[in-house]
This record gives sequence, structure tokens and C-alpha cells, in this order.
Amino acid sequence: MTHSAKRSARTLGRPDIAGDTQKLWDVVSNDGLAIFPTDMGYSIWGGSLDAVRRINQVKRRGPHKRIGMVIGRDAQREILELDDHQWDMVDCVSIDYGLPWCSIARYRSDHPLMRQIEPGLLDLCTANSTVAAARNLGGPFLSRVEQLSLEHLHPIFGTSANLTGTGVKHRVEDIQSSILDAADLVLDYGPSRSIAGVSVGGTQFNFETMKLIRWGAMFDSIAYVLKRHFDLDLPPDPGRESSPHGHVDEFGLAKAE
Repeated sequence: MTHSAKRSARTLGRPDIAGDTQKLWDVVSNDGLAIFPTDMGYSIWGGSLDAVRRINQVKRRGPHKRIGMVIGRDAQREILELDDHQWDMVDCVSIDYGLPWCSIARYRSDHPLMRQIEPGLLDLCTANSTVAAARNLGGPFLSRVEQLSLEHLHPIFGTSANLTGTGVKHRVEDIQSSILDAADLVLDYGPSRSIAGVSVGGTQFNFETMKLIRWGAMFDSIAYVLKRHFDLDLPPDPGRESSPHGHVDEFGLAKAE
């Protein structure tokens, strides 16, 4: 079930998820890059300034982009600065309805995990003193990596395994060769499980501005939840012809601090 940038031979029997998770952690905690699946599609992750720079370079990401940070549900409570009403919104979407969701919010810079992020890396993963933290991406590896990141106080960052603007990839064979070649480890667990066919990543909401950032996976369901339970209207998704990458304002962070 594992291979490097070159595909390995098929193996029979049950996958060694625990073993693959350890291999994944060994790579991302030691300046390497790993590709692995979530229910949202395949992602590429790393845990150092050099690794994140390589991700941005190989994906051809513009300087206005920020990379997401791996923060588990419990750690989000410690790191993100949200009020009770905002936490109710997050928990309603992600726990009560079980939907994938990315919160952008101010962070506590004195949290032990955040204090491990060196200044150059902080510039690549935060904007205007906010950080992006996702929930319910799913897959066999993510929750354990979240735990290990907190246990070892080693920040991990990731994004979709694709060339920027080409859509989420739901199978390893659909990932561009330049992305695969950049990875030190590729975990191939077949097609994405729950929402294959979605071409954009997770829906993103900025709690600092209380505005939608990206129309993403399962947006209609998320918009329904927020309207029904919090009387919050999100702008309707105009479709990918009008917004190819799903962003409400593609270059909104171009001049962010």
C-alpha cells in the first residue's frame, strides 16, 4: 500500500495502516513530504519551512496563498480564539452534522504548538494573525497525525496534492507526476471514499470577518445548517465557471500581513 514517487507492486492482504501511519509521521517530522488520502482527496504534507516551500514551489502556488495547519479538534479549542457563539457554529457544522469544514480564526501565539513555528514558516501559514484549521477531512491517517503533532509539539502543514488550479485529485494516478516526484512517500489507498468527484477543497469561513472565503465541498449542506440554526446567509455558489477555484476573492490575501 505504500510507494515512493514510483508505483510499487500490488500487495495482498489487509493494509498495514498503523505501519503506514508511522512511515508517514517519520517523513513529515523529518523535513520530508508525504502524499496520503483523506475523504476530500489526496493531500501533500510537510512539517518544516523547507518542506512547505517545496510544496508551494512544486504546486506553483502564488504568494497570496496560505497553507493549512494540522490542528485536531481538541487542540483547536486551545488555539483558535472564538467566542461561544462561533464555537457553536463550528461544532454544529462539524459535529452535529458531520460536515467537512475549515475555520479561519485568530490564534493564540503563546500556545506551545504555535510557538514551534519559526517566523519564515509563520508567514506561509498565517495571514493577519489568523490560521486555517480543518475538521472532518476523514481518511485512515489524519486523526493520528493530529495527535502526534500535538504530542511531539511538531507543527504539520498540508494542502491538496495537485498543481494549483487543477482541482482535487481523488486517485494517485490522477496526481501530476511533478507532484508525485516531489514526495518522499506516497500512500495509495485507492479512490477517495465519500465525496469523490468534488473538484474543490473544503469550504472555508473566516471568523475574524464573519465572511465566507471559499465555496467548497458540501457547501450547500453547510449553508443550510448555518441558515437554519444561526440565521446566517452565505452567498450562493456561482459555480466553477464564475469562480474556478471556489474562492470568493482569489487574491484577497495578496497584501495580507
